[in-house]
Amino acid sequence: MADDAQDRRLPASQRKISKSREDGQVARSQDLGHLATLGAGLALLIVFAPRLTDWLRRVLETGLRFDAQAMDRPGTMLERLSASGVDMLVVVLPLGAVVAVVAAASAVLAGGWNWTFKPMQPKFSKLNPITGLGNLFKGQQLVNTLKICLLALILGAIGMLYLHAQLAEFTSLVAMPLPTAMAETGSLLQGGMVLLLLALTLFALVDVPLQRFMLLRRLRMSFEEVKQEHKESEGNPEVKGKIKAKMREMARRKMMAAVPSADLVVMNPTHFAVALKYDEATMAAPRVVAKGADLLAFRIRDAAKAANVPVLEAPPLARALYRHAEIDQEIPAALFGAVAQVLAWVYQLRAAMAAGRPLNAPAPAVAVPPGFDPAEGRAASGRTEP
Repeated sequence: MADDAQDRRLPASQRKISKSREDGQVARSQDLGHLATLGAGLALLIVFAPRLTDWLRRVLETGLRFDAQAMDRPGTMLERLSASGVDMLVVVLPLGAVVAVVAAASAVLAGGWNWTFKPMQPKFSKLNPITGLGNLFKGQQLVNTLKICLLALILGAIGMLYLHAQLAEFTSLVAMPLPTAMAETGSLLQGGMVLLLLALTLFALVDVPLQRFMLLRRLRMSFEEVKQEHKESEGNPEVKGKIKAKMREMARRKMMAAVPSADLVVMNPTHFAVALKYDEATMAAPRVVAKGADLLAFRIRDAAKAANVPVLEAPPLARALYRHAEIDQEIPAALFGAVAQVLAWVYQLRAAMAAGRPLNAPAPAVAVPPGFDPAEGRAASGRTEP
């Protein structure tokens, strides 16, 4: 396990963080929940202190009142007790609901909203007391255990010191009238809760980022896990390579099938071949139906000759078309003039062949605009053009 933890040095990916949230692993701060609960209780006590004091006084007066009817009918006491219990529930339940909502909101604030039932699924491995005892001394659980012990010690010390400092005030409550004693008790409780609230605030400020840090640390990944996740999300590289190779082969076959329908193949004799097609009725400009380099260029040339498609050796134009034109796309506008020259020659060649006479016009010497022939840059740098 130690070696495995040492291997997990890479930060968790977003996919693993999302999966951990689905499993219920969220950075929750118990100290923030305690702070929110105590803060909500203190706020309610301050806001509703007068009404709560008056309500509690009336409940005590009603519950402690004895008369002849109560002595004659024992069931009267039970009725009064039931009525007092209902009165208490009417007040306590709404206050408890507010505190519960605040506690839930603090949990959402710390780790975000996460709706999942996976943590509720039974796992019998968690019922093993030996395993549970061992987990108390491991990593995050050890830190949480020590933090809880320290928090309990500090809160207990604050409570003890506050009671010791206010001991005289608490003792004097016995001699006060009931309304005054209840008001004074509420004031003393508010002072103690403020001190506890300050301590919990300090712990929450430390615990919220600490829980996030420990969660991300626990979710760290090894290099093998990252590689496996990449395979699962992006696909196996070997399979993707085979698919791409298959797609390239299919595209090449489709391209070679379009060569016999071309009007012209422009070649650099030893390296590049580009097949062009132009239909005045359906095309705004000549289109590239096939192109290739080296061995593929020779295959295009052979397919064109087998289909009686004219093949013109024009190295600058072949290089320019191969570099700047794409398959099934129109040629660049800057090359319209050069391509028009060779197409005009092709049309003359076809007309002469149809008339049964030789074509006396030689093949045009085609020039391309500056910057379109890749050989220009290599020649300027002293490199030879193939």
